[in-house]
Amino acid sequence: MEPLLALFLFLFTACSETNNQREIPTEAPFIVVLGVAQDAGYPQAGQKQEWELIKERAAKPKNAVALGLVDPTTKQRWLFEATPDFKLQLQMLDDVSQTNNYPLDGIFLTHAHIGHYTGLIHLGREVMGTSGVPVYAMPKMKAFLEENGPWSQLVDLNNIEIKPQQDSITIQLNSSVSVTPFTVPHRDEFSETVGYEIRVKDKSIIFIPDIDKWSKWNQDIIEAIRKSDMALLDASFFKNGEIPGRDMSEIPHPFVEESMSLFGKLSDEDKAKVYFIHFNHTNPLNFSDSDESKLVREKGFKIAYEGQIMEF
Repeated sequence: MEPLLALFLFLFTACSETNNQREIPTEAPFIVVLGVAQDAGYPQAGQKQEWELIKERAAKPKNAVALGLVDPTTKQRWLFEATPDFKLQLQMLDDVSQTNNYPLDGIFLTHAHIGHYTGLIHLGREVMGTSGVPVYAMPKMKAFLEENGPWSQLVDLNNIEIKPQQDSITIQLNSSVSVTPFTVPHRDEFSETVGYEIRVKDKSIIFIPDIDKWSKWNQDIIEAIRKSDMALLDASFFKNGEIPGRDMSEIPHPFVEESMSLFGKLSDEDKAKVYFIHFNHTNPLNFSDSDESKLVREKGFKIAYEGQIMEF
């Protein structure tokens, strides 16, 4: 087999792995983790050492962060984030959702950084040519899509239908599933940034892939974790100084070390709700056998992985 073809097949199968240790739910709604990496995925463009690790099978590629929400009873499914890895993630969602309702019942966007909305381009006339796919967006995000090409063409051609959402206003998706966006502080050059509470009846998951620092948020992350059943939280960088030669104050995120220290006041039960996600390519949590990954688990927290099924 040609080397390039072999690499492509490995990338596709590695990025499309599902959790074979648990059966896919057939009745209750569930979440599937479709990506765990920072916007540019892993490995990133131009990172020769990372690509060598992939070719040597010493590392696995990872999609940009995204979730799928599936309700098997109503045969509905929603996507959280539209990433550059959209086509792989849609196939992963197809594999676990087992429904003919195509392509999606809705896409929820968090903000206008490249790893979180640019996958919308796959809905356009050059690719899927969809009709009226609901895209849930905050006011500035909505305006950004409507006023800037090529995204505006998706609106003009009715490939997507933008559904406005407001801070802390719940959207009822069906009789048992609801979603509530909430604003978080982040580098908002083009749009607001939100996290989401995904609720099924009396169970909830919070999803915050990007935030500057927990102390800047007008809510208490400790209480948010305690009130939730699971929390998928920003873990872009493990510690300060992770990117040599760059001022990391220009790209603020909660370091995993900081988060673990802050979350140390939680009970063991509440610590087990925390799933770290959204790993920069420099983050050692990309490797499940790293000392840092072992430390996270020893402290009672969890690390999200692609293909993971989360039941409510």
